[in-house]
Amino acid sequence: MKPLLIVLNSISGLVLIRFTISKFAAWPVSVAAFVDMAKPLGIDPTFFRIATGFVIGYAAISFFANSLILLLKKEGNEKFKLLYTFNSLYATGAMMGALFSEFFLRTAPKWPLVYIATAIVTIAVVNLLSRYSNISQVLRSQGSNETLKTLDSI
Repeated sequence: MKPLLIVLNSISGLVLIRFTISKFAAWPVSVAAFVDMAKPLGIDPTFFRIATGFVIGYAAISFFANSLILLLKKEGNEKFKLLYTFNSLYATGAMMGALFSEFFLRTAPKWPLVYIATAIVTIAVVNLLSRYSNISQVLRSQGSNETLKTLDSI
């Protein structure tokens, strides 16, 4: 699972770098999108685009940092575990914000962007579950027991 996570984190970081560049380089498609999304908020689209570039840029760095933590086998160290967790939570929040923007700020969501953000959220959640594997074990064992108890009480 660890090699797969390294690859998935690296790919996520690369994808987010591409979106960061589009915001900082003011690609026409990005500028047009932020003009559209800034209207409901009543804020300057350039400020919104640049701020989003920083948010997504840090999410990209977070995925690369997670890849390095896994590559260097530092995930057992408590400080690195905390950093890994923070990075994964941050990336989840950033991409949930992207999904929010797609559905509530754009006039019509761009479905490829929705799919990309959903995939990145999924990878970040898998990161969290992999670090706290006892959670997934507890959910597997407790979930079936709780379901059985609920079914028995009916």
